[in-house]
Amino acid sequence: MHSILSKALIGLFALSGSTGTLANAAPAAVQVPVEPTPTATYSVSMTAYNAVPGQTDSDPTTTASGAFSNPEIVAARSQDLASELPFGTVIRVEAATTTPNCGYNAVSDQVGYRVIADAMNARMSNRIDILLNQAQTVAVEGKQLNPSRALGVCKGVVISVVGRIDLKDMPQTQDQLVQMLESQQPEVAMAQS
Repeated sequence: MHSILSKALIGLFALSGSTGTLANAAPAAVQVPVEPTPTATYSVSMTAYNAVPGQTDSDPTTTASGAFSNPEIVAARSQDLASELPFGTVIRVEAATTTPNCGYNAVSDQVGYRVIADAMNARMSNRIDILLNQAQTVAVEGKQLNPSRALGVCKGVVISVVGRIDLKDMPQTQDQLVQMLESQQPEVAMAQS
């Protein structure tokens, strides 16, 4: 039954040639299998980062998994969560409390669904790190801040595993990831409402 479901679940999203930038990407429809997973939830701390050398390594355009550092859909996880959240795990942030130093409300529209495609420094534990666009800003108390700084550190964030995808088949935009998940798992659409 599991293999029948795996074969039956097909997603529609865009891939492009290897231009290296999303702005130049020309979408082309591709069918992609998504592996269904039992729903699992975790309570973690959540932070954000930018794909720049000071926050990654010497090659900020490539994640630890080898995937492109796409701020629309990539997330990193602490190494202690590697067995629960292996590369390719698709997560959804269920709830983020507004604890001190947590600016989730300022960036919630940029978080959405994420694909675990990067790893954090070994000193971190029980944490996810959302890759956000370093060129954007958000308004916080009358100031324009980088979304990563605006998010800060959020504790007690509930995330849910909603699927797994082969990293070579990752979509390029949040909308494409949502469409892929909704076409495969109708309950995802209800959860997002």
